Amino acid sequence: MRRIPLAPLTLGLAGVIPFLWGALTYVNADLALWTTETLGPRFAGPYVQLYYGAIILSFMSGVLWGFATKAEGGRAATGYVLSVIPALWAFFMTGGGPVSAGTNLIFGFVGLLALDFAFFRWGLTPVWWMHLRLLLTAIVVSCLAMTVMF
Repeated sequence: MRRIPLAPLTLGLAGVIPFLWGALTYVNADLALWTTETLGPRFAGPYVQLYYGAIILSFMSGVLWGFATKAEGGRAATGYVLSVIPALWAFFMTGGGPVSAGTNLIFGFVGLLALDFAFFRWGLTPVWWMHLRLLLTAIVVSCLAMTVMF
């Protein structure tokens, strides 16, 4: 079965809302102003995307760590090492301003997708995992690209 179960799909899509919101407030000045006045400036434009993006890369490190617990021997060790890369990437690569940080987050999420695929190929993920990860990564990268490129 490759159909994504409803709970992970719903929660995954809910998890991209801050990226969508950041892109919307980046391209819509009125929405950005409302957000800044109502919720605060860190919830608008690239700021919400950058902060949340670093959190999600760190969260995904934990998810990969969980998958690594299903492996044994050398593959387990490799899985544990690989699982910390997204969190370290977020920590070291999200400074230097919104364009640089956003660009690095894009690379981080694309790299995460490659790690997802490795864990999938090793049989450590649910069979539907890559369908979910491709969908969510496409949305996240598109939203970050809007902020970085425009």
